Amino acid sequence: MDPIALTLIELGAVVFALGLLARLAGRIGMSPIPFYLVGGLTFGAGGLIDLGGVREFAHLSGEIGVILLLLMLGLEYTAQELVTGLKTSWQAGVMDLVLNALPGAGVALLLGWGGVGALVLGGVTYISSSGIVAKVITDLGRLGNRETPTILAVLVFEDLAMAIYLPILTATLAGVSFLGGLQTVGISLVVVTVVLLVALRHGHHVSKAVHSENSEVFLLNVLGLALLVAGLASAMQVSAAVGAFMLGIAISGTTAHLASRLLEPLRDLFAAIFFVAFGLNTDPTTIPPVLGWALLLAVVTAATKFVTGWWAAARAGVAVPGRARAGAALIARGEFSIVIAGLAVTAGAVNDELAALATAYVLLMAVLGPLAARFVEPVVRAVRRSGARKAAEAPS
Repeated sequence: MDPIALTLIELGAVVFALGLLARLAGRIGMSPIPFYLVGGLTFGAGGLIDLGGVREFAHLSGEIGVILLLLMLGLEYTAQELVTGLKTSWQAGVMDLVLNALPGAGVALLLGWGGVGALVLGGVTYISSSGIVAKVITDLGRLGNRETPTILAVLVFEDLAMAIYLPILTATLAGVSFLGGLQTVGISLVVVTVVLLVALRHGHHVSKAVHSENSEVFLLNVLGLALLVAGLASAMQVSAAVGAFMLGIAISGTTAHLASRLLEPLRDLFAAIFFVAFGLNTDPTTIPPVLGWALLLAVVTAATKFVTGWWAAARAGVAVPGRARAGAALIARGEFSIVIAGLAVTAGAVNDELAALATAYVLLMAVLGPLAARFVEPVVRAVRRSGARKAAEAPS
């Protein structure tokens, strides 16, 4: 068969299957990320069928998916919100970083994956999935709850931490010298600072430059500029993802809202292909040997995220049920954990076992997070009722 025809058939089958998986996930109230990963594992290297014809397309589409994920994330914030969130949440953010990055880094060192592996796996276990968390909060009708600003503040800190972490990771994976690494981090910090200042004072000019009443022109302007900025950032070793994130921050107001609405279908499509591409490049036979470690990390980091959310909400004066909801909401890991692992795998700086561990871990956490958020409140109420009943029955 003609190679192009075969590629089109395979690509069409993959995209159609993604639609079916997304529909299934929506019906059972789950994130589709685990389904996309499983699909990639099934039809990738070592799976049931090797769809080699779509690998090249999936790789480039996955890169675009990462850029759109970070661009859309930046569009959700204004520079003022980021600065305010950093001021109010830095203590909880630091606690979150320490409690949740250390388990991943520790396991990597125990498995002999060295400093690079520790840096990668620490990032995988640290960052919550903003997409899953936001969807769970919306689906459960908790947008107006007292603990929600606390949850969002922690997520804001994590996203800002990613703007510093990703350039460090990129430089490390590229084998840059210590001095070169410091230079890369310095450039990243300067870029982040400059973009925040520009967004605070001149964000309306950036928005005006890309805005158009014609939706086709608007889409081309935003998408083209995002790819251009991401490419330039990558050339400076700052990380394409960070470049897209900072562009999103610089676009504000009505322009940001309209851009989000136009880009959302593209983001969902390319992000889905990104997860499938990661699964395609992961041999499922490498997962069973690391599954025990993935389960251990899932249990430990679910507990540490819960503690983080509980503590942050308690500092904000939120009652016990709200503290529990905050802790459970932050448990989910997803897109950014895979982005980090994907960068490491693409650079060839880690072995297949780390990719397998990251895949198994995200599969577990993307399922556990929404379930914990949904059922934590009934559990807390049942425990409190039981405690009150025992107290009433105790002899005076």
